[in-house]
Amino acid sequence: MKTYLAKIDEVERKWYVVDAEDKILGRLAVEIATILRGRHKPTYTPHVDTGDFVIVINADKVKLSGNKDRDKKYQFYSGYMGGQSERTAADIRQTKPTFMVEAAVRGMMPKNTLARGQWKKLKVYAGAEHPHEAQQPATLEL
Repeated sequence: MKTYLAKIDEVERKWYVVDAEDKILGRLAVEIATILRGRHKPTYTPHVDTGDFVIVINADKVKLSGNKDRDKKYQFYSGYMGGQSERTAADIRQTKPTFMVEAAVRGMMPKNTLARGQWKKLKVYAGAEHPHEAQQPATLEL
């Protein structure tokens, strides 16, 4: 029996909606990264983008376990001397609520050209509304 290798033009992509309300951030990010890469499909091929689109809603209501809301730090660097700054997860949640989900998923993707293309299939929204109704996304329970 020959090993099946997916071709780029044979890949069928689906759209999924994930509600992040009251979900733990890390566990949610693992499942989203799996779907973006296509590892949930039997036709998964490591060198071909076989993943699906994921729409995450209610990203501002994602949970962090323990005291991570005040203890977890996100570091930013401007590129200049002394340009490093830190912000807590609670501060990030107030100013840019989609950043925590995007950063967690990006951290669980491989660091290569293929994954950068796969990461673009992630759409994150802070509220319960999204503009992708025309794609008829299926609800995904995680």
